[in-house]
Amino acid sequence: MAMLVGVIHLPALPGSPRSTLTAEECAREAANDARVLADAGYDAIVVENFGDAPFFATKVPAVTIAAMTACAVAVRAAAPGVSLGINVLRNDGEAALSIAVCTQASFVRINVLTGARVTDQGIVQGDAAGLLRSRRALLAESVAIWADVDVKHSSPLGAARPLVQEVEDLTKRGMADVVLVTGEGTGKGVDLEKLAAVKRASGKPVLVASGATLATLSALATSSDGVVVGSALREGGIPGGAIDARLAKEFAVAFRDAFA
Repeated sequence: MAMLVGVIHLPALPGSPRSTLTAEECAREAANDARVLADAGYDAIVVENFGDAPFFATKVPAVTIAAMTACAVAVRAAAPGVSLGINVLRNDGEAALSIAVCTQASFVRINVLTGARVTDQGIVQGDAAGLLRSRRALLAESVAIWADVDVKHSSPLGAARPLVQEVEDLTKRGMADVVLVTGEGTGKGVDLEKLAAVKRASGKPVLVASGATLATLSALATSSDGVVVGSALREGGIPGGAIDARLAKEFAVAFRDAFA
């Protein structure tokens, strides 16, 4: 069955440059979004610290982990029947895994699991070896690793490698459980030829993780196993802010039709 995943864009958390809310207020907003997604029939919810830009390349401060945990706990309580995922931007896999373990989340999203990418945070390097060993040490192998290939807001460090090889390394050597395909940036659509190539090479579920819209769902259904959607659930397709209940429901209905 195809998976529909809604993204909760957390507001700026305590300690980040644009922060104006307490952790309790952030958690309350996250819980409201979670109820909207659950009522609309989404299969999973990703909680990410979207409002914390500019992001750290790797390790985030302790206050960010604490605030995200509070938000994830609130989401879990508001939508207990929906799978929960954690994404700590830009690439703190250890923090995401730790939050996931403590909140009974089902998966983590890792932007760069293998290889290295040039980003607006500088060079971001994957650490599959460390993350997989942490998962084993925490007895958390039920927490799936969702990893991006050729992730948005980045370019390869050095000469680009064949996409098929990137996917094979991500799944076979990096041990990703799900492969995510994005466009060039937040809210940007994926290249359909690229998506099809990833699907052929993966051997793992492949989800579209940026730029999905009502108009593109049918095309995406031919080469993917589901969609991770954030921007299209907000008024005007603008990322950040609260999820619009009408748009969330409309997207869910269209998704079920397209992926039937």
